[in-house]
Amino acid sequence: MDTCKTTLSTANALNEQIARQVFEALPERGPVLVIMDREGNCWPSNSEEFGKLGLDETLLADLRAKVDDGAEPVITQVGETSLAVAQLATDRTKCGYLLVALARYSCESTLTNIDLVEALLNQIALIARLIEKSNTLTHAHIRHYGLTDTLTN
Repeated sequence: MDTCKTTLSTANALNEQIARQVFEALPERGPVLVIMDREGNCWPSNSEEFGKLGLDETLLADLRAKVDDGAEPVITQVGETSLAVAQLATDRTKCGYLLVALARYSCESTLTNIDLVEALLNQIALIARLIEKSNTLTHAHIRHYGLTDTLTN
């Protein structure tokens, strides 16, 4: 078994679960959130608004590299939108990155409200950890009951 493929597929499955839970709770005119895996594949909360940002792969790769170098969260400006990027990881899985796009915010206004941005990032990381723990418990129950069924038959 290829451990890298297993880890990546686990991270991608977890990213999709996180996206479903978090994006559902976002207000209609709220920030655009993007979950990116380590290769740059994206799960945006609003595909249309994300497309309007015009973020090219080079910029996204640079932001991911800065986060990997320990600068977290990375704050930058693209047009009239401020971006905050941070690592998204659980105790067992490096999911990738979380990007928060704040329309009509400058870097200065984002930095003024950095506590709120970091609270949002931390809450999403908490959701990721809870989803992962729930998945682990579900798999343990399935294995347990699968073994119990085998023993009783």
